[in-house]
Amino acid sequence: MTDAQETAADSSLRTTGGGPPDDVESAPIPLLEPREGIPPVIADDAALAEVIAAFAAGTGPVAVDAERASGYRYGQRAYLVQLRREGAGSALIDPVACPDLSGLGEAISDAEWVLHAATQDLPCLREIGMIPTSLFDTELAGRLAGFPRVGLGAMVESVLGFVLEKGHSAVDWSTRPLPEPWLRYAALDVELLVDLRDALEKELDRQGKLDWARQEFDAIAAAEPAPPRKDPWRRTSGMHKVRRRRQMAVVRELWETRDQVAQRRDISPGKVLGDGAIVEAALGLPANVHALAALNGFGHRMGRRQLDQWQAAVDRARELPDVELPQPGQPVTGPPPPRAWADKDPAAAARLSAARTAVSALAEQLNMPQENLITPDTVRRVCWEPPSTPDNDSVGAALAGYGARRWQVELVTPVLVTALSLEAVQEPLDTP
Repeated sequence: MTDAQETAADSSLRTTGGGPPDDVESAPIPLLEPREGIPPVIADDAALAEVIAAFAAGTGPVAVDAERASGYRYGQRAYLVQLRREGAGSALIDPVACPDLSGLGEAISDAEWVLHAATQDLPCLREIGMIPTSLFDTELAGRLAGFPRVGLGAMVESVLGFVLEKGHSAVDWSTRPLPEPWLRYAALDVELLVDLRDALEKELDRQGKLDWARQEFDAIAAAEPAPPRKDPWRRTSGMHKVRRRRQMAVVRELWETRDQVAQRRDISPGKVLGDGAIVEAALGLPANVHALAALNGFGHRMGRRQLDQWQAAVDRARELPDVELPQPGQPVTGPPPPRAWADKDPAAAARLSAARTAVSALAEQLNMPQENLITPDTVRRVCWEPPSTPDNDSVGAALAGYGARRWQVELVTPVLVTALSLEAVQEPLDTP
């Protein structure tokens, strides 16, 4: 048993995540105002240069956050960047007015960046030239430490004993000028982020999990940008209802037309045309504008020009030759869906069942979510095509080949070896 397993097994030491530690008063304190007040929004090169100099001269980790306009604008660009560092205070930067923040990124490149749910913010930060070399993810730290609620507000309250006002998380951050209450909210999001980082580092160290967390953070910082998704139109909500290839072609044409319109107008695709309307048109295959207008999502509020645009997309799909129609499914590079394993390979299904049970038990023992211990996809791949001789070396190499970190390989390999070996043990029992 590892030190972390022994710590997790000690219920008196286990992190509950349900309340602040003993040295924090039981009643959480509302955090209503940044300690230096709301900083001015940086929106020109001269002010940005001052911020860069201040943060370069600061010390310690840098709290970083970004606000997007999801559901309002096209894409996931940043509309506000918040930072805080000891010796520099807090800064709010408008990346629309200052679209190149590579100078700021370079000024703090030697510092550890503290983010909450880093993988959500890193893509939009990368677009404006901010790329960390070292980071600490407070959300992931909370998961590894066993906190049941890992949102920023919940973590600040349970770990530090303060309440953050979260009422503006889903507003349209592309609004200009940004209202003062929104700016206050944004500044408070980085106000205690470094304090939270420090407390979580101590907790992870106490549980024997700090090295695991550092490996995870290093992997996030070193990860390449995700490639564009293949056939994104297939993720249209309600797509499971669309079964014929001609109907799929309608979804594709409408989705691509909608995406072009949304990009041109810089508006969320869902505000141009809903997924439900796309599926309705695919199932109904309307022959003309009048038939299209009768479908849900294409009501009387939609102008004739818009209706013509959508009907033209439907017509293009209707006129496609059969050889150009999309195939029913995407090429599968990994194992089939687990529900099909029992029919395709009963032995693999048995391996997967045993592996899932073992991994789940280990995750519970370590007091962390199963998916953070090892990704379900990795378990499936190893169980579908296991090493010919499932020993520690071969299984460990397989896990590492699928991207598992060293700490995951060390912990998961023994339980997977046992699960994969069950088949060999059971085979003689099945032999007449």
